[in-house]
Amino acid sequence: MDAADIPQLDATFSALSDGTRRAIVARLADGEASLSQLAEPFDMSLTAVSKHLRVLSDAGLVDVEKRGRTRHCRLRGAPIKEAVDWLSKYEAFWTDRFEALARHLAKDDQDKKERER
Repeated sequence: MDAADIPQLDATFSALSDGTRRAIVARLADGEASLSQLAEPFDMSLTAVSKHLRVLSDAGLVDVEKRGRTRHCRLRGAPIKEAVDWLSKYEAFWTDRFEALARHLAKDDQDKKERER
């Protein structure tokens, strides 16, 4: 990932910073849905859900297509894949840290048992 990808990454993380938008993305991962279908589980107006969809669309995460009187939404995977790829770079770092912590805790347990003898 180079510097040109950073604005897209920022937009992705910003759009996903809201729980409602994450829930919409999770629903769209199952397939295309209409605006009214997306709004069903939320205690908010269609206008409010539309605003969330606009943020997701502006970030490139969702395509919204009007067919007749109905707006249909579908997930775009590329920006999410870029975010996952960026995060995966840090997976080894955190895995190493957790393994070091586990070794430290195991050593502390062993030292404690030896002192108790």
